[in-house]
Amino acid sequence: MPTEPQPATRLIPRRLPAGRLGVAVVSELVDLIVTGQLKEGELLPPEGPLSEHFGVSRTVLRESVKRLEEKGLVIVSQGRGTQVRAPGYWNMLDPVVLSALIDNDETLGVLDELTIVRASLESAMAGAVAGSRSADGLRRLENALTTMRESQSEADSFRQADVVFHYALMEISGNRLAENIAKHLYKRATESSRYQGIDPPDAFTLTLKEHAAIVDAISRKDVAAAQKAMHDHIHISWERRRLPDHAPRARGRALNQKSE
Repeated sequence: MPTEPQPATRLIPRRLPAGRLGVAVVSELVDLIVTGQLKEGELLPPEGPLSEHFGVSRTVLRESVKRLEEKGLVIVSQGRGTQVRAPGYWNMLDPVVLSALIDNDETLGVLDELTIVRASLESAMAGAVAGSRSADGLRRLENALTTMRESQSEADSFRQADVVFHYALMEISGNRLAENIAKHLYKRATESSRYQGIDPPDAFTLTLKEHAAIVDAISRKDVAAAQKAMHDHIHISWERRRLPDHAPRARGRALNQKSE
């Protein structure tokens, strides 16, 4: 005899932190949606049982559902209820959604996708910097590269100097939209131990060579070379530190693709 489907509340922990209950409700529901435990098209339980289940007021629950709707995770329809939306509607740059995606990324597929998007954005910005190279901008990148060289003996300082280099290039590019998106992705990714991965012994030496190639292309105002150097660096550095028990997604033409 087929078993009856269990209500969605079966997935939701009953005990929540005493403080900031609305934040906790949103966080729990976001996790359940992005991990697929609450599937596309599935309806959330009615307001009464759900607020009782979480131990929050209906007002808190309504505000929490409103936050989910703003993040593109659900749609609220009169007479139908609250329905989980397809991933294509999710605001994946939202800090809570992006964090949930990365934190629950067991296969590293999300970080692979993040790397592809980041490489596309930063290579375009590197090309823009090369095309409109200024003495001040070049000096700023050279100084950031020097700081990286001087920090090789201290891993945390080196990684921070690496971040400063990339942020400097983004800011110099003048592409505010690309800068904003790339910084959101990069900042959240660097907070993930999975994204940090495992560096091989020569990782810092290789990273320095790759950054030097970017600066060299920019100094020569070679737009295509700057784009390729940045694109290759982001993909190759991810592949060399990527955790070995997860097979990377194929990049196809990624390293060899030419600028359009």
